[in-house]
Amino acid sequence: MIETSTRILDWIAAGLLVFVFLVLVYGIIYIHDIPYKLAKKRNHPHQDAIHAAGWLSLFLLHLIWPLLWIWALLYKPGVQTRTNDFLQDGFASKDDTQALRDEVAALRDQITKGRESVPTHQDDTDDNIVAETPAPIEPSGQEA
Repeated sequence: MIETSTRILDWIAAGLLVFVFLVLVYGIIYIHDIPYKLAKKRNHPHQDAIHAAGWLSLFLLHLIWPLLWIWALLYKPGVQTRTNDFLQDGFASKDDTQALRDEVAALRDQITKGRESVPTHQDDTDDNIVAETPAPIEPSGQEA
């Protein structure tokens, strides 16, 4: 009778261990999905990247998970902030990008005009340079 009750308790303990292990694995996956759920709720423009980085964080031993949380919380829908502009448009807004393109085009025009106005005079002295070879060193007859 004692042997059978011990076996039953062993199976119950094994079942509890499996149950706890499965709950822990599910809990870790659920916790790593929180930044993605926040991003999805806020309609974040990078929600797919946050989701992929959340899965990557599982394999990086949760190293980047706090950064994902911050990244998901940075975007505030309906609020005009520099952070939101950056997240939606990238480093520069469309107006800034066009202004930079115009400035680059103006600088290119200045360079090409500058090249046309510079005289193309070559000096003949560069062709007459003779390389000098160093004189060989004579070994001295003294022994150390």
